[in-house]
Amino acid sequence: MTNAPWLSILVPVYNVEPYLEECLASVMEQTAQSPQSQGVEVLVLNDCSTDGSPALMQQLAQRWPGRLRLMEHAKNQGLSAARNSMIDAAQGDYLWFLDSDDKLLPGSIASLQQIVTAHKPDVVLCDFQVWREKPRFKHRLRGELHRSSFAGPARRVLSDRCQVLADVLMPGELHAWSKISRRSLWGDDLRFPVGQYFEDMATMPLMMLRASSFYYADQPWVAYRQRGNSILATPNLGKALDQARSLEAFRAALQTSDCAGHAQVQLALAHQSARNFIGAMRFLDSTGGVTAERHETVKRIKTHFLNSSPLTPEALCKAYLARGWWLRRSKLQRWLRESEKA
Repeated sequence: MTNAPWLSILVPVYNVEPYLEECLASVMEQTAQSPQSQGVEVLVLNDCSTDGSPALMQQLAQRWPGRLRLMEHAKNQGLSAARNSMIDAAQGDYLWFLDSDDKLLPGSIASLQQIVTAHKPDVVLCDFQVWREKPRFKHRLRGELHRSSFAGPARRVLSDRCQVLADVLMPGELHAWSKISRRSLWGDDLRFPVGQYFEDMATMPLMMLRASSFYYADQPWVAYRQRGNSILATPNLGKALDQARSLEAFRAALQTSDCAGHAQVQLALAHQSARNFIGAMRFLDSTGGVTAERHETVKRIKTHFLNSSPLTPEALCKAYLARGWWLRRSKLQRWLRESEKA
């Protein structure tokens, strides 16, 4: 490329041979139709796959000559490390993380470019649809064709960072692929935590805390594939603990920011921290038994909750009650009681 690209799309690859072609084709088809296709670079990093993904990457690079930047790790390091390596290598003004089993929906890159050209926001947020191999009518009724990722106003530039953080934390859709960000926001000191699950939740709020302007496109741009072996579908103790502690670093950073005393940010962060606490406790409850190890694990989970939430459990329950959120209050109180029994 003679000029720096305006967009870098970052695709980590690990044992995704059945899905990779469809993922990359969803990008290539859009850039081929755009007169600005030279302004989009696509980085694809093989994290030591053991299936046919590396060979398929080479085949696809030949199909689209000069349009894929192939990278690889010498040893498997996980999703966070793969994304970090691509952040270091990217040249685009904006970064878009795309998981290799998902795909971009038609028109998404053109829509993004229109927003970037017209408004130049630091962060663009988009919606998504849930992509199932065998969709059913009940899935349509649940609104899976269009899931919102943001609770604030759409189709305008937003400059109130604190309110934006509140409106992204409250629904809890903190995935990296629904947030396109300026590469300059990442600097040298913000990366995904290597070896940690729920890395999106741990990282994206920190990135947004650095931004000054935002734009919410209330359109589904990403098809998020539901897989039976996904992180959420295959819980274990390590994942439960990572979920419980995922917002601790953001809480610490928030305390030294101008949003530290923002009431809606505090409530939203406390609410998401409570959701993480409940999720971790539910997993632990499903394992059964009462042991010394379980007791220590419950203490760790609750400590992570207290470290992540700017509100005490009592204050959060009171806030729920004041807003008529009876079910949320009831769930939190139940699992707080369970934590006391362990």
